[in-house]
Formats: sequence, C-alpha cells, structure tokens
Amino acid sequence: MHWLREVLLVAGAATTAALLTALQGPVPADIPLLIVFSTGISLPLLIRRVLPLTAAVASAVIALAGMAQLHRWEGMLVPMAVFCTAVYYRSRRPALVLAVSTCWMAGIGMVINAGVLALTNMVIMTIAPVATGYALRLHRDRADQTLRVQRAEAERVLAEERNWLARNVHDSVGHHLTAIRLQAAAARRTRGDTSATRALEAISDLSLSALTEVRDLLRTLSEHPAALQPGTADLERLAGQLTSAGRTITLRRSGRGGVLPPAVDHTAYRVVQEALTNVVRHSDATEVTVHLRQDDHGLRVEVLDNGAPAPASQAEGQGIRGMRERVHLLHGTLSVGPVETGGWRVRADLPREGNAW
Repeated sequence: MHWLREVLLVAGAATTAALLTALQGPVPADIPLLIVFSTGISLPLLIRRVLPLTAAVASAVIALAGMAQLHRWEGMLVPMAVFCTAVYYRSRRPALVLAVSTCWMAGIGMVINAGVLALTNMVIMTIAPVATGYALRLHRDRADQTLRVQRAEAERVLAEERNWLARNVHDSVGHHLTAIRLQAAAARRTRGDTSATRALEAISDLSLSALTEVRDLLRTLSEHPAALQPGTADLERLAGQLTSAGRTITLRRSGRGGVLPPAVDHTAYRVVQEALTNVVRHSDATEVTVHLRQDDHGLRVEVLDNGAPAPASQAEGQGIRGMRERVHLLHGTLSVGPVETGGWRVRADLPREGNAW
C-alpha cells in the first residue's frame, strides 16, 4: 500500500500543476509537453525521504526547463512543496536548502524577465517553503521528544510499581508465612488437643489473611498506594501474632503530634513488621521492645531486641533494602545494626511532611 500511496501522490501533484495552468488562462498549445513537465516535476517526490535535497534540485531544474518551454505554466507549486519536504527531512542543513531555492528562483526570474513586483513575490516563494518545512520539522521533533519523555516516565513509574509490589509482597506475605511457621511449630510441640486446635486455627486465620493481602496488593496496583490499610494502630495485633512462649514483644508509645499522614503511618507499620519478622527468623532474642515516639516534626520508630543476630541478618537482604527504600521515599533515615550493650536495633526517623506517593 505504501507504493500505491506514493504513486497517487505523484499523480495528484502532476494533475494539479496541469489543471492550474489550464484554469489560469488559455491552455498551452503543446498539451503533451505540459503533461511531460507536470509529471517530471512531480516524480522527484518519490525520493523525497531518502534523497530530499536531490529531489528538490531535480524538481527545480525540470521546472526551469518547463518555464522556458511553455512560457506560461503554473507548475511552480510542486517544486515549492518539494523544497518544503527537503527541509523537513534534512532539517540540519536548512541554509543549504534555502540557497538552492534562492538559485532556483533567480533562474526563474531570468527566464520570465520578472519585474519588481514579481521579484517580491519570488522572494516570498523562496522563503515560505523553507520556513514551513523547518517549522513542521521542529514541531515533529518536539512531539517526538515529548513522546520519549512520556515513555521514559511510564517506564519509571512501572519500575516503581514493580518495586513497590515486591516490597509489599515480601513484607506482608513474608510476615504471615513466618507467623504460620511459628504456629505450626507450636502445634507440633503441643500434646493437648485443645492447644493444638487453637494453634491450627491460628494457622488457618493467618493463611487467609495472607491470601487476602495478596489480593488487595494486586487490586491496589491500579489504585493509589495510600489505599493500603495497615498502620501503627495495627501494631498491637502484629506484636500478638509474633509473641511466643520464649519471646515477649513490648509496644511503647510516647509523645504527641496529632494524626500521622497515611504514608508515614503505613511506612512505620512496615518497618516494625519487617524488623520483628527478622527477629523471629534470625535472632534468639527473648525480649523485643518497639518504641514509637511522635512529635510535631515526625515519628521515630525503634525496634530493639536482646539477642545476637544470626549471620544471615548481618547482610542487607531484600527486607532491609525494602525498609530503606520506604524510608528514603519519605525523606527519612534508617539505621540497622548491633548496639554496644548487646542486641540488635532498627531505627527509622520519618518526617511528618514526607510524601512517598
């Protein structure tokens, strides 16, 4: 279909040149010559994309020959259009195209022995195609640049959404699976039927909660991330899920500063959740303290345990990287490491004005 469109373009340009000549006055006596020159100035349109300047020169030379032979011929519009396309497809050298167009118009002026008024029109006809082609090319370049920026932004947003999904799946599902493992271990150690039943019921509830959170995460990919529900008000429930016979988790709150922004509230929950999950997975701690201290400037989250972390927790894995990314999105700070008196501490400072979304 591309070649058919090009043939129709050439045929349309040639027909236009011939019809304009016929409509402007007496039809030239040599009709075949009119058709030949009208077709000749239009054929270079076929190479306007690959050889734009060559097409313009060829059309201009044929137009000069036609003007000399026919004396009255309205075929100048086609070479002007070819010069316009030459600048459009060769935008880096518009001055060269303008120089060729000027030479062409000078040649036409000599052929028709133009007067002052005709020369003025010829100057306009020289500049107008070049200026039009250059303006169209600038418009296309700006449109292409805008499209590239939009695509880059879309890719960036998509990457952020993927990272956000990975963090949330790791934080929420990973936590629930860890709690399920603890409850299953408790069920295996339990001899009484009643206690075993309670442990198995807890496993069932946690499994359902994990599946629900996965569905919520997938659904909220197309919604605002702030729609995620867990916040600092849910930390008591979180601590209760991870408390066991050999481990106590104490939650303390201090200070005041009003209601936290949703992003800060949710990030604080995820930091505590990941820190407690790491304690269960990698530490032999028997006491864990979660301290939330709030003021007008923001919230400090501190999770401190009395155990020696296992070697696996010494390296910064996916969980700690996820915490760090969350905190940095809010322009906060995160420190993770051992304390001099023994144990392991996770501390996050979240400014109130931070905004991750």
